[in-house]
Amino acid sequence: MSKRLIDLQHISKCFGTQVVLDDLNLYIRENEFLTLLGPSGCGKTTTLRIIGGFETPDAGKVVFDGRDMTSLPPNERQVNTVFQKYALFPHMSIAENIAFGLKIRKKSKSYINDKIKYALKLVNLDGFEKRSVDSLSGGQQQRIAIARAIVNEPKVLLLDEPLGALDLKLRQDMQYELIRLKEELGITFIYVTHDQEEALTMSDTIVVMNQGYIQQIGTPQDIYNEPTNAFVADFIGESNIIDGMMIEDRLVEVLGVKFPCVDEGFGKNRPVDVVIRPEDVELVDPMQGMMEGDVTSLIFKGVHWEMDVMANGYEWMVQATQMHPVGAHVGIRVDPYNIQIMNKPESSDERAVESDA
Repeated sequence: MSKRLIDLQHISKCFGTQVVLDDLNLYIRENEFLTLLGPSGCGKTTTLRIIGGFETPDAGKVVFDGRDMTSLPPNERQVNTVFQKYALFPHMSIAENIAFGLKIRKKSKSYINDKIKYALKLVNLDGFEKRSVDSLSGGQQQRIAIARAIVNEPKVLLLDEPLGALDLKLRQDMQYELIRLKEELGITFIYVTHDQEEALTMSDTIVVMNQGYIQQIGTPQDIYNEPTNAFVADFIGESNIIDGMMIEDRLVEVLGVKFPCVDEGFGKNRPVDVVIRPEDVELVDPMQGMMEGDVTSLIFKGVHWEMDVMANGYEWMVQATQMHPVGAHVGIRVDPYNIQIMNKPESSDERAVESDA
């Protein structure tokens, strides 16, 4: 297992009266692709800026490779940042943009030229040295911004929503480029996004954040299949989140119907959140279902149909490869293993328990 490279210890940060990070603890391993994921204002970009040295925490320590670097300026940290807006210099050629940091560090001309060629080859833009920034597409500009960062040989590359300005197809292409770069360079990537699909596609580890707290840390598979609370379940992908009553171990009541499940240890007759993914809802003959309902809407999504089914006063979201037309009367069935039971939070902003990555 890779060693810990960055350790954030009891980090807190306020802007005025607003608490942005509250006693955050997180470690990042060497050569890991870790994504900070969450809605706007959750603290993910502030966390990235604290790692990069652009913000100083009000409390806590930033430890890098065993060394306290909480008070070090950005230029003394072995990190480079790629921003959403690229921050390329329009009056400079591509080569001059890439060489900027190396010239500041007074590297030799031959060293700089070798590094420019290496970086351009790495981002699949061989021969672009003399081109101007204005002549490049958004995706090409993003690659140049990454090339400029990697020629400095950072141990850590920080990426702050770097694909946000790109169109969908280009964004998907760049996701695979970033995965390839991470594998080839062998450096640690810390990535900030609010795009769940982006996080699931690229990450080794996802840190889901909300209101300055870490809600869950885990692999993409863990986060999607075993969310720790309703917020994570709702934020990662789409879910049916329904009020339920845990009757006893392995039996939950949902919308007046008792469903077998596999969860235990919640006690008896306890209010819970019941989470069922749309792809886990089976539509069957009404006589074979646990409850009956009617299809109220139908959308074709390419690989599947998305249907809303009104049953027992709740509009279920269903994703299936078999289409049922609007108005069809259907049965709903769910495998016990696909029902996730979660404790209800005591308040809307209750923090989830932090866990190790």
